[in-house]
Amino acid sequence: MWTFARVRTTIDPVNIKRASSLVTNGVFRLTRNPMYVGLAGALISWAVLLNSPPLLLGPVVFIAFIDRLQILPEERMMSAKFGQDYAEYKSRVRRWL
Repeated sequence: MWTFARVRTTIDPVNIKRASSLVTNGVFRLTRNPMYVGLAGALISWAVLLNSPPLLLGPVVFIAFIDRLQILPEERMMSAKFGQDYAEYKSRVRRWL
């Protein structure tokens, strides 16, 4: 959140149109979606902590859902808004890890 606040852009994935800057530093050098990676990691950790293999289905569903219904639309919007800069960023940094 600090990285987004520093460049005065939105962190809200629902209102991606309000993005005013392309953030590529900090954790965004490692993954284009650190918040989603963190959420998936938390779900995996929870399943492991509870020693419940069926709970591992949760992260699988989450990743499939977020990848298709959130990340793809975000990427289309970012491509439209930031053009070549975003294309270069996508070529350097993976979507997940």
